[in-house]
Amino acid sequence: MRSVLAVGAHPDDIELGCGGALAAHRAAGDTVTMLVLTDGQNGPGSSAERRREQERAAEVLDATLIWGRLVDCALTPDAGTVTVVENALRAVAADIVYVHAPDDSHQDHRAAAEATLAAARHGSRILHYRSPSTTRFQPTLYIDISAHLDRKLAAVACHRSQVRYSAMVDPEVLVASARYFGAEARTRYAEAFMPARFVWDLNPTRDQRAAEVTEAETSAGSAAVESLSGRQSTW
Repeated sequence: MRSVLAVGAHPDDIELGCGGALAAHRAAGDTVTMLVLTDGQNGPGSSAERRREQERAAEVLDATLIWGRLVDCALTPDAGTVTVVENALRAVAADIVYVHAPDDSHQDHRAAAEATLAAARHGSRILHYRSPSTTRFQPTLYIDISAHLDRKLAAVACHRSQVRYSAMVDPEVLVASARYFGAEARTRYAEAFMPARFVWDLNPTRDQRAAEVTEAETSAGSAAVESLSGRQSTW
C-alpha cells in the first residue's frame, strides 16, 4: 500500500488533472490525500460553496481532504506555501506526489508547482498533471483510467459552480482528453503526466511481501497435509 498526495491550487484542480489516477490508486488499495491550497474564493461560487463541493468530490474519490488555507489568486512559492506542503507530505508520509504542471497561464498553478517541488525535494516520485490552463505539456508517463473515468467525472460533477459557469470545466472535453491520451498510451482512456522525478521501485511492498509469505506458508502446509494423508499406515 502506498500513500499518495495530490496538490491543487483550487477546488476542482486535482479532479481535473488526476482524478482518474487517484481513483485507480484507491482501487489498488493505496491511501489518497488531497491538499487544496485555497478555497477558490475569487472564482465562480462563494467560498462556502466551493468548500462543500470539494468535500463532496473528496468523498467520491474516497480521499482525505486537507485545506491549505491560503489566499486565492495570491499564491507565491515562498517559505509559507512550501511549509504548508511539507506539513502535508510529512503527515501522510507520501510515496507519490501529484501537482500542477509548471508551465501554466494561472499564477496560482505555477506557484503550487514550484512550492511542491521545493517541499518534495527529497521525494522520488513527483508527477505533474495537466490543467485546462496548462500551456506547455509533454507527457511521458500515462495511467490507464479506463475503469475509473466514470468516478473522475462524478468527482468533477460535484463542482457544480464551476461546471455551470466555467467554460474550462467541461465533461465532454475531459472525456475527449482521456481518449486522446489513451490513444497515445495504446489504451482506451488515460491520464498523462510529466515526471519531475519518478523512481520505479521493483521491490515488493511490505504488504506484498507479507501476502507472499502467507501464501508460501499456506502452500507448504497444504503440501504437508497431502503428504501425510497419502501415506499408508504402518500400525
